[in-house]
Parts: sequence; structure tokens; C-alpha cells
Amino acid sequence: MYLVTGGAGFIGSNILAALEKRNDGSLVICDRLCNDDKWRNISKREISDIVHPKKMFLFLEANKTRIKAIIHMGAISNTAENDVDLIIANNFNLSNDLFIWCTQNHVRIIYASSASTYGDGAQGFEDNSSNLSLLNPLNAYGWSKHLFDRLIVNNNKMNKQMPPQWVGLKFFNVYGPNEYHKSNQQSLVAQIYSHAKINEPAQLFRSYHCDYQDGGQMRDFIWINDVVDVIMWLLDHQNVNGLFNLGSGKSRTFIDLALTVYHALNKEPNIKYIDIPLNIRHNYQYFTKASMNRLFNVGYTKSFTSLEDGVNDYVVNYLNAKDRYI
Repeated sequence: MYLVTGGAGFIGSNILAALEKRNDGSLVICDRLCNDDKWRNISKREISDIVHPKKMFLFLEANKTRIKAIIHMGAISNTAENDVDLIIANNFNLSNDLFIWCTQNHVRIIYASSASTYGDGAQGFEDNSSNLSLLNPLNAYGWSKHLFDRLIVNNNKMNKQMPPQWVGLKFFNVYGPNEYHKSNQQSLVAQIYSHAKINEPAQLFRSYHCDYQDGGQMRDFIWINDVVDVIMWLLDHQNVNGLFNLGSGKSRTFIDLALTVYHALNKEPNIKYIDIPLNIRHNYQYFTKASMNRLFNVGYTKSFTSLEDGVNDYVVNYLNAKDRYI
């Protein structure tokens, strides 16, 4: 049995689909489905149970001998969320309780961290656990992820008991199918597509940094299939532990991405520049680029999908298709 927290969400539901293909055990989701269309993300899956987060530990205790691994993707992921108590309760306290349970019951855990832990990138993007104290996240979401990373890495350094496998993944800008319920938190690919499809101008942010032109802000964009491939590889390599970046290893501009979406739609580009909202303007990342050396050094060999190939796949086979769900 595999338990995927946040299993009805974007990344979680893609992981669930990959686990189903492996046919390696029953699948259980821990998530809130609420009142939106998030249920559609899992409508094609064979699922043994759907557990509400408030009942997760009761479920775990009742099934502790059956669980092969927990893939912990559940979190408050809205970078603009300003209820810090809520963020800490979900992203730090709950994650820590789950990690303790995995330690006590000898269950493997792979959990979601974030590239937002790097802040403005002044300290670089090396996933070297020795420099965690130097990082300065720009928002409460990033800080909550960073706080948990530091706790786990410090526990390991102090030779405290750990789960049989523990991996934290610093996700960079992930895009792909099943993110539609995220509204304005969808990837830039999906947001540009929604405008380009109906012949409205795509909206990119103006730059307030002298080193970047409007739309010249740069991100490490990673196709969801690459993310899932890494997680499946980690499940097959139980000896791999630690904190790892998970990006493409390349940085591309927002303009590059927008042009790629228009090309996939066979449309002429039409771009409009808008102001960065005041509530995020001073805490805005202008550049990210994952260093992927650590993952390759522990044996991962598969190459990552180019922006052009990933965006084209997403637009043609999902966003622009009758059935957008995996």
C-alpha cells in the first residue's frame, strides 16, 4: 500500500497515476476534495481509500504493517497565503508528526519541499544541506518548507533515528495536467494558454529589476512527467536519502515560455505586460536554476524534457484536448 498525501492535487494525482501503472500495491489518498473539481484529477484511478487529513493518523495506525511508503505532497502551497499559523500547522507541524510516525514505524517517506526555500537566490541554488542556515526565503510558504528541511537535516546530522528512506524534493516550477483546480496558482503555461486560446493577449509581469527586461524574468520550468520519473526512481532505490533539487537544471525566460505556448497553438504571439501585484512585488524571485548534480551523483541518469517538448506535449495533448486529465 502507498499513501499519497495531497493525492488529489496536481503533483499528487500524477504520482498516483504512475503508481497505478506499476501495479505494486493498493493506493490510498489523504486529501480534502472540497467543493471544486479537484475530484476529476483522480476520477480515472483505482483507489482503495480516500482519507480526510483529520483522520490520517487513525488510518496509519490501523494499517501500519501494510504501508510500503508515504509520498507526502499535501501542503498549503499558495505563496500569497498570509495566515502564517495555518501555514505552519499544515506545512511544518503536520509534516513533522508524519515524519515521526514514519520513523517510529519504519516506513519510507518522500516529501515535497520547494525552490522557494532559496529566497532571492543570493546564496545560489545548490542543494547542499550544509548551507541551509544561509538561506532566506521571501515568504511564509517558503519559510515553512525551509523550517522543515532544516529540522530533518539537523536530526540526521545528530544521528537521530530516521525512517528507512527519507527524501525531500525541492520542486522548482512544475507544469502539467491536473493543475486546473489551482486557479491563479496554475503554472504560467496554463495561464498563458487560457488567454492565447481565445485570442486575448497573454499577460507577463513587468520587471522592477534593472538586470531583467519585462518578461525576462527567468525560472527553471520542469515538466511533471520528469518529476514523477524521479519519484518512481527513488522508490526503486531505497538506499538514497537526503534533500535534493528537482528542476530541469536550465533557466528560461517567461518570454521563451510564452512563445512556446503560441507556437504549440500555431498562433502569432500577443503579449501584454502588467504590474507585479504589490503584495508580492518586494518578495519576488527574478531567477531560479536548479543544480542537479547531487541527484545525478547518486545514480539518476535520465535526462530532463526540454521546455519546448514539455510545453508542446501539455498544450496539444491536454490543455487543447477534449479530455484534459491524466
